[in-house]
Amino acid sequence: MKIEKTNAVRLLDKEKVKYELIPYEVDESDLSAIHVAEQLGEDVNQVFKTLVLKGDKTGYFVCIIPGAEELNLKAAAKISGNKNCEMIPMKDLLGITGYIRGACSPIGMKKLFPTYIDKSCKKFSLIYISAGRRGLQIQINPDDLVKIIGINIEDLI
Repeated sequence: MKIEKTNAVRLLDKEKVKYELIPYEVDESDLSAIHVAEQLGEDVNQVFKTLVLKGDKTGYFVCIIPGAEELNLKAAAKISGNKNCEMIPMKDLLGITGYIRGACSPIGMKKLFPTYIDKSCKKFSLIYISAGRRGLQIQINPDDLVKIIGINIEDLI
């Protein structure tokens, strides 16, 4: 099966980063990372979701957290240099990132935003992130992900 390359995959290829593309069955009624982990047969703590936020001082930024977890908004605001922050409205996601809900990759967004990943990623030699298309995940070493886009490792949950 030929898999069409996404912006995220092209960027990884360009930087010669080792990764594996993992397809999964999409359920349009359940785009959660929990469902993705079930489809992959993987620990939900290893399947990370990409959240886009807007801070009151710095503007847009990205947080990457384990699939079943909730983002600590106070921690995210503080870490990103904001007093307050909130998730962007879903309708704005495509225009800001170039990705749609259920397919937002932290790699290859329209613009490189400040990005933070939860420190729990260090527990794993491989994690999963969206490849930029529903039905496709990238399996990658978290250290490589951190290097490729200059991610800060923080306590986000």
